[in-house]
Amino acid sequence: MERHPKGAHARVLLSSVFGPYARDDEYGSRSINPMELYHNQVTRAQGAFSLRMFHRSWGILMIQENISAPCTVLDFPTRDDFIRELRRYRYDIVGISSIIVNVGKVREMCKLVRKHSPESVVVVGGHVAAIPGIENIVDADHIVKGDGISWMRRYLGEDPDAPIRHPTISSAFGHRVLGVRIPQPQGSVAATIIPSAGCPMGCNFCTTSAFFGGKGKMLNFLSTGEEVFEAMCDAEEKLNVDSFFIMDENFLLQRKRAMELLDCMKRADKPWALYVFSSANAIRKYTMEELVQLGISWIWIGLESPRSQYSKLNGTDTKELARELQQHGIKLLGSTIVGLEHHTPENIREEIEYAISHGTDFHQFMLYTPVPGTPLYREMKEKGKLLDVDLADIHGQYKFNFEHPAISRDDSKKFLDWAFQRDFEKNGPSLFRICRTTLAGWRRYKNYPDLRVRKRFENEIKGLKTAYTGMLWAMEKRLRETNEAVARQVRQLRFELQIEFGAAARMAAAFLGPLLLWSAKREEKRLARGKTYEPKTIIERRNWA
Repeated sequence: MERHPKGAHARVLLSSVFGPYARDDEYGSRSINPMELYHNQVTRAQGAFSLRMFHRSWGILMIQENISAPCTVLDFPTRDDFIRELRRYRYDIVGISSIIVNVGKVREMCKLVRKHSPESVVVVGGHVAAIPGIENIVDADHIVKGDGISWMRRYLGEDPDAPIRHPTISSAFGHRVLGVRIPQPQGSVAATIIPSAGCPMGCNFCTTSAFFGGKGKMLNFLSTGEEVFEAMCDAEEKLNVDSFFIMDENFLLQRKRAMELLDCMKRADKPWALYVFSSANAIRKYTMEELVQLGISWIWIGLESPRSQYSKLNGTDTKELARELQQHGIKLLGSTIVGLEHHTPENIREEIEYAISHGTDFHQFMLYTPVPGTPLYREMKEKGKLLDVDLADIHGQYKFNFEHPAISRDDSKKFLDWAFQRDFEKNGPSLFRICRTTLAGWRRYKNYPDLRVRKRFENEIKGLKTAYTGMLWAMEKRLRETNEAVARQVRQLRFELQIEFGAAARMAAAFLGPLLLWSAKREEKRLARGKTYEPKTIIERRNWA
């Protein structure tokens, strides 16, 4: 491939797409699709109880850390921020990363570069690069599909195979619950670690697996447990954290690496908590004791229909697995596809009820969606089943973009909305559920012989003694008006916490509870008026002279 004439001396700007995001605009943003993972895809029906936060654009941070050229990351800019940055520094290379739904903003940003910094080379990457014919939609000099680190290194004349340096990434920011902004302690709540990209399971709808090589392929940035451990130690020191969001599509699938990490944690006496993604068949490679010792505190797990043909569920009773994990204090985020090809108006509610019956702490529902670049998209295109749908609406949280054999496009949204609402109605707020699972883990392991494991559970229950008890009080009072059955469960859990933790928990309920009830009611009114939240603009410069 060609190289930039300035090589490692080229000035590089890496940017996410501009905001605002949670509103309908001329560039393809949708009010239904805010820049909030949980509120968008998981807790969206939970109103003021919804978990609100923002996550950084990890891909461009990884590229910035692994090139020697002077590089600026512009995350969540406004359109004016982007223009101002282009005019001020006249970058040699401007890289724009985006998911598919924001292709309209990518197109506009390419135009802005041509206008305000015409000498810049424009590079477009991220999942948007998977769109067929993307080179005819955006005015870019280069479209990068897959690994952006090695591509940018080659373009700058650097060694594409040099060891990967992991950046220090705070997992999330802007936390808000019950209408209250949650202050972060010194440092960060948790750090993000990215050991790998892609997933060898290769589900036909998976955009990440398809983007990084397809079934059987993975791109390992941190190949050994020791490398993962070193990245975690670095983040622990710089961010003052003991919790880590492991951004890997199926972290537990690589057992050798995971067990190497456990050995390192034991030798260094690290009471860390890990939040991971994993398939059911991968989880079953471990004993509960191994998972607890590894610090697995939270698992995002696919819970597709038992009638589906996905190998990640083979031979696993997922309901029994969910109960067992939660009994050991491991929180679960179940993920279920709505509108699989065997679904009909007659059986889909039953299948949604089955998914909800797992009682996971969180539950994501996504429409079966042929996303450009995936095997499912190619299959539907070959069959002539794709509908003429704006790319901005292909994200699995609105309506079908293909002709389903039994369910209409409009009904797909009705079933999706019902799934979220039914989960909330039956299982209650996710904040309540995670308190219940955390308490179960504490009770089971508070006297565990391994001090390192006990320390981890002691860290996890700190909030239960105070803040969460107040939240439960507010939830109980609010839910009495709409869902008495769940309100009783919340009250019972609050009593259990007060018995377990005594005066501190009782005082939190008495003093913090009424304040949170007031703020929750205020938040409900805000949301009813269409209130949205946007991430702050973040600018980070590296190797900048």
